[in-house]
Formats: sequence, structure tokens, C-alpha cells
Amino acid sequence: MRIAALLVAVSLIFSSAAAHADDVSIAQGVIRAQEQAFARDDAAAAYSHAAPAIKEIFPAPDIFMSMVQNGYAPVYRHKSFEFGDSKIEGGWIAQRVHIVDANGDAWVALYTLEQQADGSYKITGCSLLKAGQAV
Repeated sequence: MRIAALLVAVSLIFSSAAAHADDVSIAQGVIRAQEQAFARDDAAAAYSHAAPAIKEIFPAPDIFMSMVQNGYAPVYRHKSFEFGDSKIEGGWIAQRVHIVDANGDAWVALYTLEQQADGSYKITGCSLLKAGQAV
């Protein structure tokens, strides 16, 4: 009986870990899709990955794209864009991204995503910090 209970507990732990890994993979896919939309200068596609709260602040794709171009140049244009650590808490995911910008400078971006009512993830924010700078 103890073995059965142990197997059930282990099974639940691994299925929970697998679900978290799936959510992280989905969130990374959302971030990657937005990054690729920026590369194509496809404002509508990039904007489609923004959470409703972001869309309230930037009510049109061209306004959103202008904000990214002016305030998030390393995200908008870069030499490399690689996923780092992630953290899940409830319906939220924080995803670290290591970026090398067009000038060769290293940056760390911390994306936050929230799971929507339909189960999808949308980007709620991105904090950008030049690598080596203190928070």
C-alpha cells in the first residue's frame, strides 16, 4: 500500500513539473513570436501578443511599435536573443532573456506573462537591464 501511495505522489510531482515545463515552453513561444514580429516590422503581429493592460496603455499597434523602437531598442533589434531562467507562480510566468544588441552590448530582459481566460499567455511587461548593472 505504501508503494502505491509513493508511486501516486511521484506521479503527481512529475506531471506537475511537466505541466510547468509546457507552460514555460508556451510562454517562450509567445515571446519568440513577438521577437520575430519585431524583426519583420509587423506591428499588428507583435501587438497581438500584448496583454490587455498593455493594450490599454498603447491603444494601437503603431503606437506600441513606436514605444518598443524608442524604449526597447535591444529587444527590437539585436544580434542574439536566448532564453534563460524562468519562474512560474499561479497563472504568471517570469522569463529571463539574454540579449546582445546591435552594438554588441549585453542586456538582460525580464518578461512577465499572464495566462488569459482562454488559456493563452500574453506579455504583461518587459524590464530591460544592461548586463552588469545593479538592480
